[in-house]
Amino acid sequence: MDTDICGPSIPKMLGVETETIHVSAGGWSPAWAMDNLAVMSIQFMLPGRDEAIIWRGAKKNGLIKQFLKDVEWGDLDVLLVDTPPGTGDEHLSVNAFLKESGIDGAVMVTTPQEVALLDVRKEIDFCRKAGIRVLGLVENMSAFVCPKCDHASEIFKATTGGGRALAAEMGIPFLGSVPLDPRIGMACDYGESFFDSFPDSPACTALKGVVKGLAEQMGLERIGEE
Repeated sequence: MDTDICGPSIPKMLGVETETIHVSAGGWSPAWAMDNLAVMSIQFMLPGRDEAIIWRGAKKNGLIKQFLKDVEWGDLDVLLVDTPPGTGDEHLSVNAFLKESGIDGAVMVTTPQEVALLDVRKEIDFCRKAGIRVLGLVENMSAFVCPKCDHASEIFKATTGGGRALAAEMGIPFLGSVPLDPRIGMACDYGESFFDSFPDSPACTALKGVVKGLAEQMGLERIGEE
């Protein structure tokens, strides 16, 4: 569920950007990126791909409520909610509407430099004040791994220890470091699976480790193995 209302990029990344919403008696039907992966985003409702969404909090709140209550999600194993950076209206709405059913937790994503870690500290504090468990932290773009010699070069220097140090400082699980790989961006641009295209890459191995660690935190080891 894409709750980045003003910057909905999930449909593009999953290759379903041109899909539209179908309405039935049971509600809105999500788009299907795979047989077992349904997607809902405001992008499907826009008249044009580059149309801007200029909404205040109340309208964002109303749409997120519809995404949760009016979409025919079916029987879900997991509902993954993508939120924009920060601690804004979208986060408050998701937390409020899912309070009764329960939120398993939140995953924090950072890059190594301190300017990014500053924001993540605030997001962790938000989760704790809202009663949301922090399942773990992922460090993205941790290093660039040369495809020819496998040497890792730190593009963004971890001046204060990076994601691993922050996880230890805040007492949350560190789920892993994902190296910088330009092919991830290309896969997102083309709506293709990075896992299928580059299964032996260091980034793919790292991402699988993140998924496994997250599944263990949630008690879903079977999903991590798959």
